[in-house]
Amino acid sequence: MGIDLVELWGHMSIIVKIITVMMIGMSVFMFYVITERLLTFSAASQQSIRYVQALGEFLRQHKINDAANAARAMPKSPVAKVMESGLGALIQGREALKTEGPDDVGNFDLVDSVNRALERVKERETSNLRKGLAYLGTVASATPFIGLLGTVIGILGTFQLLKGGTVTITEIGPKISEALVSTALGLGVAIIAAMAFNYFTSRVEQYVIDMNDVSSEFIDYVLREGRA
Repeated sequence: MGIDLVELWGHMSIIVKIITVMMIGMSVFMFYVITERLLTFSAASQQSIRYVQALGEFLRQHKINDAANAARAMPKSPVAKVMESGLGALIQGREALKTEGPDDVGNFDLVDSVNRALERVKERETSNLRKGLAYLGTVASATPFIGLLGTVIGILGTFQLLKGGTVTITEIGPKISEALVSTALGLGVAIIAAMAFNYFTSRVEQYVIDMNDVSSEFIDYVLREGRA
């Protein structure tokens, strides 16, 4: 036996209808966030893999400018963006070491400058990767309670019918149905949002590990070059 959603909608009270529309609106934006993050992470993974492979060869050949140009050519990769900042700091730092300015305040630490440049961009890229995840977390935690609110209101409507005396199941049924549909909708949206939130959070953590690994290897390269 199927569920006649049109009939259920017709029997819903105005408050339950507002709650239902609210949850549907939240679910639509939730699917937009999920789709946008999937596309963003897919492009980031592809470009990051290509850049890391190219970066190793550039560093072995000491082609710092080429590595920086390659990073600028892959704007969707968080690893490339971090390295673009670090490589830029290395290039500028080497130029600064060649000259002494009129307002020099002490010895210039090239490694520290590169490391700070890497850390700044890592923080910004991590924040960009987490874009939309707070919304998914909010939907996952809030929609069950919103659905429960619709359920409570639907049950209250049932009690109002019972106060009028003898009622039949055909009169009580629509009120119970709207209560259960509200709960089911809230739980369905919450389950999808929670699964998406956990998945994307794990992906962000993996990107953070990748950025840290590449940054650490690059700092080692700068230190080795300084000793050479």
